[in-house]
Parts: sequence; structure tokens; C-alpha cells
Amino acid sequence: MKRHVKVGLSALALLTGTVLAQSMLPKLAVKSTYRVGFAQTESINPWRLAQTKSMQDEAKKLGYTLVYTDAGGSTAKQVTDMRSMIAQKVDAIFLAPREDKPLAPVVKEARNAGIPVILLDRNIDPALAKPGMDYVTFIGSDFIKEGQRVADWLVKNANGKTNIIELEGTTGASPANDRKKGFDDVIKKNAQFKILASQTGNFARDTGRQVAETLLQAHPEANVIYAHNDEMAIGAVSAIEAAGKVPGKDIIVLSIDGGKEAVQMVVDGKINYVVECNPRFGPEAFKTLQGYAKGTKYPAKIINQDRDYTPLSAKAGLAGAY
Repeated sequence: MKRHVKVGLSALALLTGTVLAQSMLPKLAVKSTYRVGFAQTESINPWRLAQTKSMQDEAKKLGYTLVYTDAGGSTAKQVTDMRSMIAQKVDAIFLAPREDKPLAPVVKEARNAGIPVILLDRNIDPALAKPGMDYVTFIGSDFIKEGQRVADWLVKNANGKTNIIELEGTTGASPANDRKKGFDDVIKKNAQFKILASQTGNFARDTGRQVAETLLQAHPEANVIYAHNDEMAIGAVSAIEAAGKVPGKDIIVLSIDGGKEAVQMVVDGKINYVVECNPRFGPEAFKTLQGYAKGTKYPAKIINQDRDYTPLSAKAGLAGAY
């Protein structure tokens, strides 16, 4: 009899623990104005600048106070920035996590302090922090699908160019992980293509150029460069030209982001194809915050709709690029 009681209590404790875990997400009072944190990862490229401006513009439009921090590309600083916001007792935090694992614990710290967190553009490792429990939701693009779209376009438009160099984004960042997976999975199904080398360019123009130069020297047979973002793609264009080849003709250049400079390069024929990753998060981010305060239940991910830019559509789409 005692054994059965013990088992029953254990089951009850497990059930209670599950219920408590599901109710951990902090509440947010409905107010006319909020003091909200925005922990940006860096401000070294047009995409980040456009994202920050969108968040600042929307906060100003609503009359909210935005506590803005820039981690300067440092994961450690972004953790410190988050803890500072927690100490300041902001109403909520928007976080663009630089890496998917190191930011998970501080997201839980915010939750434990009663501050809801909404993730923007980069996600957290789901094994370490869960939507609906540790943070409200993720707003951003489907990075795997972005990589798939680039690879699908290449398969249809390669014209015999099949030797690929891949310039990866920041190691440990969810866009880099997913854009690689989406692209590589499609390429694996098309035996005529070969990824000769895949190396991080850290989402940076100059690093992308340097890595592209090195890999082009090591693999002179390369005739495709897939970059995980525009900055590295633009750097790769410079590397191709330095090697005495014509970008867009001798070597196909593929990118993700959709900034004006890259889209202009599609118009000019130096980049062949770009999938947009929309940086204008402000309206959706603050709409989600307001909805959450009113009790709206959100899915784990809110996916932005992204366009693409081809040699046929780039000129018409240039005005709408960020």
C-alpha cells in the first residue's frame, strides 16, 4: 500500500511541476506606455542599422521608452546588457541573440525576474529555452527556407556551374546554422553540385572578402559563391574581381538579406540572386508586445514574409529594398 501511495505522489508532483512550468511566462499589464529594452547584437552593417531604426521609429510613434543597447558583436556584452535591463526593471525585452546557446540562461533570468522576452531575427537553442515558457515567441524569417530558396534557384539556373564555395555567417548564430542547413540539404539531393569549401566569414564584408580570396586561391575551379548575407557577398565580389574574374558571369554569386547595395549589384549583374531577410521589425514587434499584454497566445514562431531579387525583378524592387 505504501508503495502505491509513493508512486501516486510522484505522479502528482510530476503533473504539478508540468503545470507550474507552463505558467512560468511573466504577465504584462495593459498600459498606455511601456519602458522596453532592445538588446541589439551589433551595428556594423546596413541590415542591423535598418532593424534598429525600425524599432526606434515604432517606439517613438507609440510614445514608448526604448532602452537600447548595442553588444558590438560580443556575446558576453550582450549578456551583460540583458542583465542591466533586468536590473533596471524594464517592462519587457526585445532580444536579437548573437548566439543561440549563451543567451538562453539570461533569457531565463529575465523570465524569473518577471520580465517577458520576445526574440527578434535570431533564435535560442530550443533545448535550452522554450517559447511559451521561457520567452514569448520568436519573430523573424524562416532561415532554413531562405537557404533552400537560394539552392533551388541555383539548381534551376546554374548553367553548368556546380563547384561551390560557401561563406558561412557567425559560428553559433541561428541564421548561419539554418541558412547552411537549408542550402546544403538541397545541394545534397543534386549530385552534380559539390561544395568545395565552407568557412565562416562572420557576416562581415571584409572578413568575407578575405575568406573568399583564400578559398578562391585554394579552389580555382570554383564557379559559385553562396554567402549567408549581403555583406559577405559584396566582399566576395571584390575577391572575385581581384582574382581577375567577372562576378555574376565567371562565378555565380548568391546572397541573403536584400539591402539596397546588394540589390543594385543584382541590377548591375555582379550578384545573381538575393533572398530578402526583412529587417523592419518595429511594427510587428510592438504589435506582438501589445497583444501579449492583452492575453493573446502566440505560436513559437512568427514568420516574416520575404521577397527575392532576380535579374528580372531587381530593378523594380530596388526602391523597396532597405
